[in-house]
Amino acid sequence: MSSNDDTIDTLNDLIETTKDGEYGFRACAEQAKSPELKQLLADRAAQCAEGAGELQSIVSSLGGKAEDSGTASGAMHRGWVSVRSTLSSFTDLAVLEECERGEDKALARYRSALEQPLPPEVRSIVERQSRGVQANHDLIRDRRNSLRAAA
Repeated sequence: MSSNDDTIDTLNDLIETTKDGEYGFRACAEQAKSPELKQLLADRAAQCAEGAGELQSIVSSLGGKAEDSGTASGAMHRGWVSVRSTLSSFTDLAVLEECERGEDKALARYRSALEQPLPPEVRSIVERQSRGVQANHDLIRDRRNSLRAAA
């Protein structure tokens, strides 16, 4: 497999991850009670969609076929969020806990991608996006901690 193919595979993994984030944030926004939290999560979903689009462009420019959906495990997680919300009252705290769980997985996948040999221009984009995932994670964690403290 060529270095280009390896880079495309790594980027396609990240596209799936960002699509999982987009869909996950959107699903959680639908469950959130607070209008402010709904908006925050919708904004995070849009940010993930932008990140996926950026990675898809790079894959195309490298001559590859870009992924356009999330992972099977991400779909299962979203399904679980939906089922759980129908079985119990889904509080904003629970929504944030689910978002943080998703961001933990995204962080792990970005860290793994950064362990791969990537061309410098691609690495800089993946590093920037990784910092964005970390910022999302920290924002969600801090919101979750605030709700826990208030309870």
